[in-house]
Amino acid sequence: MGKDKSEKTTLGKDRDGTFHPGKGKPSGINKEEGLGIQATPPEKMDEYLEISDKYTAGEDELAEHVPLRHRNRNTSKGEDTYKAKENKEESNKSNNQTFTEERARTEPEELPEVLTKETFAELANYKADLTVSLFIPTHWAGVEVNEHYDPIAFKNALQQVAAKLKDKGYDQTLIEPLLKPGFDLIRDDSFWLRLSPGLAVFIADGYFKYIKMPVAPTEELVIEPTFFVTPLIPLMTSKEYFYVLAISKQSAKLFKADSYGMEYVPVELPQSIDEVKRISGLDATTFRSGSSGKRAPTASQEGAYHGIGGGNPDDKDNIATYFEAVDDILFKEIFNKENVPLVLAGVEYLIPIYKQCCDYHNVWPEALTGNRDRQETGALYQEAKELMKSYFNQRLTKALELYANKSASQLTSSIAADVIPAAYYSQVSHLFVCKGEHIWGTFDEMANELKFHDTPDEDGEDLLDNAVVKALATGAEVFLLDKNEMPAETQVAALMRY
Repeated sequence: MGKDKSEKTTLGKDRDGTFHPGKGKPSGINKEEGLGIQATPPEKMDEYLEISDKYTAGEDELAEHVPLRHRNRNTSKGEDTYKAKENKEESNKSNNQTFTEERARTEPEELPEVLTKETFAELANYKADLTVSLFIPTHWAGVEVNEHYDPIAFKNALQQVAAKLKDKGYDQTLIEPLLKPGFDLIRDDSFWLRLSPGLAVFIADGYFKYIKMPVAPTEELVIEPTFFVTPLIPLMTSKEYFYVLAISKQSAKLFKADSYGMEYVPVELPQSIDEVKRISGLDATTFRSGSSGKRAPTASQEGAYHGIGGGNPDDKDNIATYFEAVDDILFKEIFNKENVPLVLAGVEYLIPIYKQCCDYHNVWPEALTGNRDRQETGALYQEAKELMKSYFNQRLTKALELYANKSASQLTSSIAADVIPAAYYSQVSHLFVCKGEHIWGTFDEMANELKFHDTPDEDGEDLLDNAVVKALATGAEVFLLDKNEMPAETQVAALMRY
């Protein structure tokens, strides 16, 4: 009876575990039996016999100097130790991964470009051990977008934040997760293709919000316990808006514009005199008198309207009839509830015709002349905004006049030590702040104790920013101005209530 397979695959031991050193030439294991081990080659025979003689005293005995492992010893101890170490590393990795994932849940959130008082108050009153406020000018079109200027500038700003935090003694384990949402945003190509003139970013632990600003800010990086919000003043204090009506002989489009942009107003207007006749069902006279009933046509208009209905219209009368139809709809849908300026835009000879037909009382004296049928909205807005500059500056002009008229009295001040406490105590009616300026220090409101610091690294706050927040909260008008626009050569000035 032949040997079973277990005996064939045992080298030097029998079934009972007794050691049997090889005798003569070891035959090795047959490759065909599936283990794939080659027989010992002849040149290795002397080496094999030498090792056998060294470790055996006979056929069934080990030499005395060979150490014998105890039968109860855990032979997998090393493996268990390795597995324990591996499990520990996996556990640490899991913990780190969980920590990172929790931090990564801070998703960037966009705030509206025109701020409500509530949103502004949320930002202004947010306090933490560490907050970061970033303001950078950005671009909505042009070579700057194609060359990725904005994401590069933002990346540089984040790296600058990281360096400043490191200099302040913050650990990398805090810096990295704090700025991670910002670095993730850099890789979002769609974000950088839809920007405005400016970008404001507010960062804290578990907090990352941004505003696509409709105005370009001064580049700022502020690290303190509260967010720096002074550059946001124009986003909440400018309430002025106006309308633009682009007209031609066969087109009329209404737009609503403010300091930051312009959008189309979806009002169904007739787009030709033929459409006016089709809507009226008869002729233009019926449309005019039936739509609003505000005024009856003159005798000359009666004849003109009749001529239009008969198919032999005079061109000027045709245009007037069309404009009257447009004006009736606009007055009924929009302008009976408005008191803001309406700017007309169109070929020069059309402007007086529309003004003669228009019932709205606040048509702006100056118009935008030229063909507007194919002009892009953005280009039309830029022209309109330039035309309406004096309109947007009305509040500022009035405030500066008030300051000048009161400058000889105690109701004005351009001294920071006077203005800052006055803002806290509701004394300020108009506050003028110079762009890009900071005043560092502390103010104890209860003790009325003000201290100025030379740098932001002395555990103080931006007192100028705090004064802005306090003034707005107490109903004051606040203006952020260029240096040459300030009523005095100073960082801050104020007109007092008392």
